Amino acid sequence: MAIRPFPFLLLAAQSRILVGGQAVIEGVMMRVPGSYAVAVRDPEGQIQTKCQAFTSAVERSRWLKLPLLRGVVHLFESLKLGLSTLNWSAEVAFPEEVSGKSSASGVWTTILAFGLAIGLFFIAPLWITTKLLQLEQHALGFNLVSGAIRITFFLLYLVLISLAKDIRRLFEYHGAEHKTVYAFEAGKSLTVDSTRDFPTQHPRCGTSFLFIVLIAAILAFALIDTIVLALVGKISLGLRLLVHLPLIPVVAGAGYEALKITARYQHMRLFRWFSLPGIWLQYITTRMPDDDQVTVALQSLKVAFGDKLQEVEGQEYVADAIA
Repeated sequence: MAIRPFPFLLLAAQSRILVGGQAVIEGVMMRVPGSYAVAVRDPEGQIQTKCQAFTSAVERSRWLKLPLLRGVVHLFESLKLGLSTLNWSAEVAFPEEVSGKSSASGVWTTILAFGLAIGLFFIAPLWITTKLLQLEQHALGFNLVSGAIRITFFLLYLVLISLAKDIRRLFEYHGAEHKTVYAFEAGKSLTVDSTRDFPTQHPRCGTSFLFIVLIAAILAFALIDTIVLALVGKISLGLRLLVHLPLIPVVAGAGYEALKITARYQHMRLFRWFSLPGIWLQYITTRMPDDDQVTVALQSLKVAFGDKLQEVEGQEYVADAIA
């Protein structure tokens, strides 16, 4: 079966620019060089926007540009921006529901969410593999099984949350974000009509990044367990947790580098094959948006560029950051 390249990858890119974003509650956040903006539709149907200057720490330090390290930095920056923009979008989209909540409750909710994610996607697979199978002292076999359990949990999680009405709305805005990025990188005018022919799946999506991290974790932790076994002679669940959990950011950094490579070389069949699982996952995490949702995404990108929009619009670009 032939793989159909994604539209903007067929274009002869004239220059590079890093444009990406994420869906938020009833809106989209877009990040461009030097700033980011959020556009959210309020209960009255009006689009509220916020724009702030932002320069990654990676751009301010040559040491942070090193492979792996830059991925870790980008991960933490993306999480910080993502949480702050999600909170702001909630305040705009549901002002009455959010007004009575304190910032402390939001912090505790975030901590709880991270704790549940670590427990479900990292601790639980290790515990299940340890208790049900006799593979504890087999580095590769153990991590292949625990990795398969982790991926299964991840897929089930995505499918289950996609059934919720609010999450479906979020996934529609996710699709609007991707269509807008496609249109911009293809040099199209930033209008609703210019986005119609582009898909909602994008090879630089955060969903693809998460899947790559899950695969990278299998290989990285198998190597790490092999080293531990060679040094210590045996490994237990407690020792695995002690070694694996602190290294999650490093594995994520490796996943970031892998995503950059697969996105950059999409013109090569091998790398298009590598990106396919992440693309397939986006059939869950993105939905076809309506025109109003695309309008919000377009507005977010326009506000993010601000006065620089006329300088960058209408050119063809290629980029290798997460979309």
